[in-house]
Amino acid sequence: MSGKLTKADHIKERLRAAFAPEHLLVRNDSASHAGHAGHDGSGESHFHVEIKAVGFAGLSRIARHRAVHAALGPDLMGAIHALSLDISTP
Repeated sequence: MSGKLTKADHIKERLRAAFAPEHLLVRNDSASHAGHAGHDGSGESHFHVEIKAVGFAGLSRIARHRAVHAALGPDLMGAIHALSLDISTP
């Protein structure tokens, strides 16, 4: 990660590059977790992703989650405390 992009921007970039999704929503939910474990004060610790892409067809729920985690990479996954995923196919 680099530059002035937010973690949400990086998430969007990597998921678009990996899956060319029909639908992609990345929501920063960090503010609603202020004071909870894992909230690091950065305002970028908790995210929710909705993604719909053909590439998920035929994959189990676990395989879909693993594919998203792989696309985000260890650097970004290591910088996020919580990531909720809503993954579907068109």
